[in-house]
Amino acid sequence: MLQIAPDKIAHVIIRAREYGSSIDAWADNGQRRQYGTRTELHDFIESLNEDEQASLVAVMWIGRDSFDAEDLDEAIATARAERTTPTEDYLMGDPQLADYLEAGMEALGLSPEAAEDELQKPV
Repeated sequence: MLQIAPDKIAHVIIRAREYGSSIDAWADNGQRRQYGTRTELHDFIESLNEDEQASLVAVMWIGRDSFDAEDLDEAIATARAERTTPTEDYLMGDPQLADYLEAGMEALGLSPEAAEDELQKPV
């Protein structure tokens, strides 16, 4: 069973996309934005509890076809058992993180667009 809320996955997707788009920025403020977004994404993933981190890794693995959606519990168990580096470093080391998380959510029957829209809804 997935042990992370879809809106938390959507938050990582949004920040990972912002981080990826800011890498190409040449201006000083673009570099500051890249650093700020990277730090925010890093800190957010780091702040998740172990169950949420394992679930986030499992969703990414499902999105890149390392596991099938039906194997979610096995993917989560594997993420826990094989963790050798901090989760935030592992995930942020993959330039396709946002795409894999989106694909993983879709494979699990979750709507990344709905979760992202909910996060960006005006208060």
